Amino acid sequence: MRHVVSLYNGIEMPLVGLGVFKTNDQKEMDNAVRYALEAGYRSFDTAQMYQNEHILGASLRRMDIVRSDVFLTSKLDNPNQGYDKALLSFEESLRKLKTDYLDLFLIHWPGQKRSRLIESWRALERLHKEGRIRAIGVSNCMKRHLQWMAEDCDVMPAVNQIERHPLLNQNGLAQWCTQRGIQVEAWGPLVRGSFDFPQIREMAARYGKTPAQIILRWNVQSGYAVIPKSVHRDRIFENIDLCDFALDEADMRAIDAMDTGGRTSFDPETFDF
Repeated sequence: MRHVVSLYNGIEMPLVGLGVFKTNDQKEMDNAVRYALEAGYRSFDTAQMYQNEHILGASLRRMDIVRSDVFLTSKLDNPNQGYDKALLSFEESLRKLKTDYLDLFLIHWPGQKRSRLIESWRALERLHKEGRIRAIGVSNCMKRHLQWMAEDCDVMPAVNQIERHPLLNQNGLAQWCTQRGIQVEAWGPLVRGSFDFPQIREMAARYGKTPAQIILRWNVQSGYAVIPKSVHRDRIFENIDLCDFALDEADMRAIDAMDTGGRTSFDPETFDF
């Protein structure tokens, strides 16, 4: 299994990244980033909405690593959508993250207003064309949102970051994206910590792995990147250690069959702001 995925524009993105949602203490962030780098992570995922870009930026500056060796992702917050506001808030993200470019910048939520989404995307297209962002994408977009973009925009998203875990596999959407060259990245892959399922525990015992590793392997073996969140050293190391085993097809299908449509956050089909 390759440790990176190639986006349609040739940019390579690590298959496993560290999510930093709700990590808002500087010491805790410093430790998490240090553990992640020791474990082999090179991808870090934040967002304007998380209000911790400045904390992650400070942590990365403290570490002995070259900026070009890190894949850094942030996301446009809902109040910052619209062409001019998106451009301004991007500059603020760079300032907080203490960098002069981003590897990936996403629109965090599409909402229900087509014109607002398109205006925001055109701002990202401009920043990408100017070389300020290496790849641009979206988060939580459903097919109809992506179809709006296909009809009205010049560049399609390189990534769609979606909620994906055993209780919400979104296989139809994920496969639709893959067929169109849009890389799927799973947020919340461990169901925000609520992943104590008997069938997963049974698989973990059989493969000699942890339940978290089984779920993350299911995602990456399906071709999807993952950004598990943790601040604990053992879990950070565990979550990237996915390459020395493979799930058989029966187990892959069994995890697919666990889907209940259960979301842990807003439904993109109806959520607006």
